[in-house]
Amino acid sequence: MNIALLLALSLTAPPAPVSLDTATFAGGCFWTMEHAYDDLPGVISATSGFMGGTVKDPTYMQVVEGNTGHLESVQVIYDPAKVSYETLLSAYWHNIDPFQADGQACDTGPNYHTAIFVRNPEQRRAASASRQQVIDRFHRDVATQILTAGPFYPAEEYHQHYAKKNPVNYGMYRTGCGRDRRLAAIWGDEAGRVSTAGSTSEVRHAMYTGKPKPVDADLRRALTPLQYEVTQHEGTERPFQNEFWDNHKEGIYVDVVSGEPLFSSLDKFDSRTGWPSFTRPLETSNVQEKTDRSLFMAHGATLLHQFGVAAIYSGRSAGSRGLRAVSRVVQEVDQRF
Repeated sequence: MNIALLLALSLTAPPAPVSLDTATFAGGCFWTMEHAYDDLPGVISATSGFMGGTVKDPTYMQVVEGNTGHLESVQVIYDPAKVSYETLLSAYWHNIDPFQADGQACDTGPNYHTAIFVRNPEQRRAASASRQQVIDRFHRDVATQILTAGPFYPAEEYHQHYAKKNPVNYGMYRTGCGRDRRLAAIWGDEAGRVSTAGSTSEVRHAMYTGKPKPVDADLRRALTPLQYEVTQHEGTERPFQNEFWDNHKEGIYVDVVSGEPLFSSLDKFDSRTGWPSFTRPLETSNVQEKTDRSLFMAHGATLLHQFGVAAIYSGRSAGSRGLRAVSRVVQEVDQRF
């Protein structure tokens, strides 16, 4: 065989197959952990699902009831030649609260506990070392466990890539849940950091803070006609014929456009007006106030959000005769709790 033939064979030989690896992380709500790894260079796929339990192929509802032992997890298939396991670990830590033992932010319960599932001694050493680095940095114990990986069961299709497919609803959930505020309190400017190959030149953040106001066409698509009228043009709903006037569930209420938290169920009271009534806003920094003189009343306060009219509330002693348009403007953050 001559040299020319050898050269020709080498040029036409198929490329060597790419050797992929798998990493699995439990970091509270799997929507959020999946979002952290989506589009990270070197990551082939990120799948929401369950690991660590005793029931084969559980449903989402079985897991959230807390009886299967599973943790909401994300399974990451990646190319080690493009992104290292250590980089995936760094992204994981910067997108969780490693000290919260009962879940993450507003998502609490056994299925929201945090853990790194390892598949071999190399992953275990790397995960344990990264955990110790967090302990050494903050001088406090870490709730996140290092566990041996077991069977992974993908969640239902509607959970997959939820942040991409439902950006408004996801942003509303995430912001209202308070996760980004907690991450910022722990990690500062590093909160939500996702870097590639350990470099500082390619860094993105998985946070949902500081979003610009959506354009009008997007608002019309995302909101119902009544929600659009209320939030953008100070429209009014009918009393006693709205979604939240007699809602008694515990939780918080958030802006339907931005997801920013506005009210707590702890501050809700029956004003007998037929509109949801609150004694105070949950986050005063999210609203501005002006006197409401509509309907011949001057006792209410309209909360002006940066994206439009957020809600109207009035104090317990003054009554809430100026209250209007709350129920379609705000909604509970997450129907799961």
